[in-house]
Amino acid sequence: MTDQRNTIRRRTLVAGIAGGVTTAVLSAPAIVSAQSSYPNKSVRYINPFPAGGATDTLSRLFCAKLSELSGQHWIVENKGGSGGNVGMEALMQSPPDGYTLGLGGIASHAISPTLYTKLPFNAKTDFTFVSRIWQLPNMLVVNLDIPAKTVAELIAFLKKNPGKYSYGSAGNGTTLHLSGELFKMMAGVDILHVPYRGAAPAMQDLLAGQIHMIFDNIPGALAQSRPGKVRALGVTSKERTPVVPDVPAIAETLPGFDINSWTTLTGPAKLPPDVVARLSELSKKALESEDLKAKFLDLAATAVWSSPADTLAYRDSEEARLAPIIKASGARID
Repeated sequence: MTDQRNTIRRRTLVAGIAGGVTTAVLSAPAIVSAQSSYPNKSVRYINPFPAGGATDTLSRLFCAKLSELSGQHWIVENKGGSGGNVGMEALMQSPPDGYTLGLGGIASHAISPTLYTKLPFNAKTDFTFVSRIWQLPNMLVVNLDIPAKTVAELIAFLKKNPGKYSYGSAGNGTTLHLSGELFKMMAGVDILHVPYRGAAPAMQDLLAGQIHMIFDNIPGALAQSRPGKVRALGVTSKERTPVVPDVPAIAETLPGFDINSWTTLTGPAKLPPDVVARLSELSKKALESEDLKAKFLDLAATAVWSSPADTLAYRDSEEARLAPIIKASGARID
């Protein structure tokens, strides 16, 4: 009888241990499995812009989701300077093992090749492009002294007053600047570009009446347009954005108008194919998750996943498309 009781106790103990193991496995992130050993330690993610801005906040949300999915820490390191080029040079020089990645995108990989006389890297061949991460259009806002209520009215007004009005930007070669130059080219208007060191001082001068319009990133523009301090006329993406669906796309008046800030998950050149495939898988799960999409949208950004091949092709097409606009603007940095 005693032996029978001991046997029952042993079976119960084994069943309890097995049940605990099963529970532990089920409670772990579903994506962590034996299908891949990467990553098996923390991943360093270089954001080539300063802390506290939109790229920093969005990057941290993205990396938090990747940490959740991969079971490893993704650590954001801010390494700003030279329009993103300092951080990208550091990324280029990192070992191609998948444990140092970074935030690429329009600034360093599509604008800089034309804007800068010399770059410390080749924007195409010195990197591995994994996926796009988000896109963020700009929004055209005017000060309240401008009588136009629509993009078409603004164009007509500017054509009647050539050379008398100005637009501000966050600096030469920024998407705010290129949005204004593309607008000038496509609308056939004569407006003066006034570059600032950042969008915030440009917006301050817009509010003060020192300049007349700005193609600002949506979060900054909304902060002033919602309380009625400036008037929103259009967004720079080819279609309306769900962030402000009531604001028309400039392309509805000027077909083909399209300027978006976009970013990529990027590594140094020659990342192993299996690492690239795993990163692509993780990125897709992250960027198509409802919680991350909602958090991005709260910050006026749209989550975008694309395959490595499509991401590289998009980079190539954007550099080719933006080069004539940059050259026409006269912007050049030695």
